[in-house]
Amino acid sequence: MSTMLAAVLHDYGKLALESVPLPKPQGLGEVVVRIKSCGFCATDYKAIKGVRRNVTFPLIPGHEPSGVVAEIGPGVSHFKVDDEVVVSPSGYCGYCEHCRVGNTHYCESAFTTGGDGVEDVWPGAFAEYMKTRECCLFAKPENLGFDAAAITEPLSGAWKGVVHYSKMELGNDVVVIGTGSMGLLCLMVAKAAGAGRLIGIDTSDYALDRARALGATHVINPSDEDAKSRVYEILPEGPDLVVEAAGAIEAVRLMVDLRRRGTRWNVFGITTHETFELDGGYTHFLEGHMDASFGTNPLAMSKAIRLMETGLVDAENIISHRLPLEKIHQAVQLMECRERTKVVINP
Repeated sequence: MSTMLAAVLHDYGKLALESVPLPKPQGLGEVVVRIKSCGFCATDYKAIKGVRRNVTFPLIPGHEPSGVVAEIGPGVSHFKVDDEVVVSPSGYCGYCEHCRVGNTHYCESAFTTGGDGVEDVWPGAFAEYMKTRECCLFAKPENLGFDAAAITEPLSGAWKGVVHYSKMELGNDVVVIGTGSMGLLCLMVAKAAGAGRLIGIDTSDYALDRARALGATHVINPSDEDAKSRVYEILPEGPDLVVEAAGAIEAVRLMVDLRRRGTRWNVFGITTHETFELDGGYTHFLEGHMDASFGTNPLAMSKAIRLMETGLVDAENIISHRLPLEKIHQAVQLMECRERTKVVINP
């Protein structure tokens, strides 16, 4: 076999199913993975629709894959053909200063498979096969299905933002703004880490129902009531941690408005270049702690796998739709539907 089926984005709004050459592992440390499952991320959707403009065409999207090693190239020593793997989209050199201190997602020679954030973008996983490097592979636990394994990268981002960067502590009262797939993962991580009162905020009742089912102690729909007033009814002393996972500037502004003294807040969801204001003196005297988190790294990927392997987080609970690669256009339409959480493609 010399060709494979792939979803190729030729321009904004122009996604086509095509037969393309099968990738070959030619460079040092390269591997080819037969894709079993790949999550459909909002950033994939934004690229397809032209909301995200940092795209070089043609592009095969898809950066949340799991699969089976199909072929290995020179220098590959830790994985072999037929190994079941989770794949990180974030490739790195391992030698620059950022890599040496563990910030591989800052790597000066970084590449990404099917995603964004760096200039070097390799074909992604909305395809039957994908090429990457051995450093991006993680062994898939036997008790983890391929669909759940495909949630590793977004779950790793949730762990990195909530626990590693924002230092959530046992018993903290946590507010998650936006309870789509990423917000639900942040919520589940917070619950697993021992959150006290856990509030989900969203304008979709469907999303709030999912948040309640997955551990939220309270939910708030800002379309029906004043979100800040309701938060402070539930938490008279205010939240310990607020995570913005909605991706909308209105969510960031609400997060800023919810702060009290010492609140930790994480600009997690928004990726578009929009602005919000801070009162300098008020921010100074609140003495809060602002963080932001993007991408993933090997530590976060390992932590996400452990969370799922031990049953602390059941990632399959956020999957609402599974479709074959041949129905990629239907998947794009589903991304526009409010009554969905995570869409998974099965090539």
